[in-house]
Amino acid sequence: MRIPRDLSGAELVKVLGRLGYEVSRQTGSHIRLTTHIQGEHHITIPRHDPLRIGTLAAILDSVAAHHGLTREDLLHQLFG
Repeated sequence: MRIPRDLSGAELVKVLGRLGYEVSRQTGSHIRLTTHIQGEHHITIPRHDPLRIGTLAAILDSVAAHHGLTREDLLHQLFG
C-alpha cells in the first residue's frame, strides 16, 4: 500500500487516535501526540496541509517501530 499523498496533519492526528494516541500539547502549528500502549511514545506532527511525504514517512516509521509493525502493516491498519 502506498503512503497517502494528500493527508493533512489534522487528519493524521485523527487516524492515529485509533492506535491510542492522544494530543498531549500543541505549540503553534505542531501537535504532540502521546500513547501509553506498549510503553510511552511521543510523536510530533506538523499541522500542515498536506504533509510532506518524507515527514509523513518518518512519522509512520516511528509509530510502526513502537508498535512492532512494518510500515506496510501500519498503513493497512490505519487506512485499510
